Amino acid sequence: MYKIMTPGPTEVYQNVLQARSIPCTNPDLDLSFVEDYKKLCVRISKLLKTDAETLILGGEGILGLEAACASLTEEGDRVLVIDNGVFGKGFQDFVKIYGGEPVLFTGDYRETIDLDALAAFLSKDSNFKYATLVHGDTPSGMLNDAFAITKLLKSYGILTVVDAVSTMFGEDLDATYIDILCGGSQKVISAPPGLTICVISEDAKEAINDRRTPIRSFYANLKVFFNYYEEKWFPYTMPISDIKGLDAAIENIESDPDILGRHEKIASATRNAVTAAGLKLYARSGFSNTVTAFEVPVGISSEDILLTMRQDHNILIAGSFDVFAGKLIRIGHMGNNSRVEKVKETLKALDITLSKLGFKAEESMAEVFANSI
Repeated sequence: MYKIMTPGPTEVYQNVLQARSIPCTNPDLDLSFVEDYKKLCVRISKLLKTDAETLILGGEGILGLEAACASLTEEGDRVLVIDNGVFGKGFQDFVKIYGGEPVLFTGDYRETIDLDALAAFLSKDSNFKYATLVHGDTPSGMLNDAFAITKLLKSYGILTVVDAVSTMFGEDLDATYIDILCGGSQKVISAPPGLTICVISEDAKEAINDRRTPIRSFYANLKVFFNYYEEKWFPYTMPISDIKGLDAAIENIESDPDILGRHEKIASATRNAVTAAGLKLYARSGFSNTVTAFEVPVGISSEDILLTMRQDHNILIAGSFDVFAGKLIRIGHMGNNSRVEKVKETLKALDITLSKLGFKAEESMAEVFANSI
């Protein structure tokens, strides 16, 4: 069994595994499940400091991203896709599938979104039904200022969809101006993959209810959940064991008041360690506190690094994909992975791995990390 230090999925807490093994009732017929589901949704909204309603969907985090686009998009709708990363750009595919017209605002992939440049763009063209934004673009470890960007968008009356799958509960996130906020169970929450968290504002509900045409999906359709509590009915059989596990994972977050500080401290120490060794971080700004991405050293392949880490040290870290394929290595330090001893062990193994592959480090990453905490 590998030690998982990837940017999601993360290692799962023992109490979450135990909760998933509890004998379960029939979630279609037992009304107590509806009450438990509702209570869990309210607790998540409270943790996120929002009055917006939380829904838990039976599907991996990408389900929420597609459901947001499916539920909002009608034929011909212009949608602003804010793009400074692989997942940011990827929203255009969902928009196209459901008949919308994506318009890209593309920034430097090494930099967080330039708010002034976005403001200048919107001053000339703001005729968009909604805009999409990735809070933490996992393939590159890029973090965007979701609060400032969504505040600007809402000043133009543009609805906002934010992908916070890799950042929810690991980064400070003010959802005041977010209309649909998406998270996933397998990242900071440290539960197994399989659940999406969708937080939906009243403005988003109104836009969905006021559609001229039916939503072109059933499963990726947020509207079918809008009256679940009043009707005591779910549109499909809910994955009750997964939800029991999520309940335990949310309890872990509730009992961890310094979770944001812990992520920030460990991320900063990791970046210090990587740069002290002579490796180059990919981003120049917008550093995520949940994942660190650095460039593969010249003369070494990413696959050799990953393979050696697996075979010699039993540790999984990640490469990247799309435009970053073969170019970046990523260390996940989110949720249950955001622990000093786990990151130190990973960096020590990476020290040995890179040395074996011919990279001459300027300093030991494990030692710099330990001294930075």
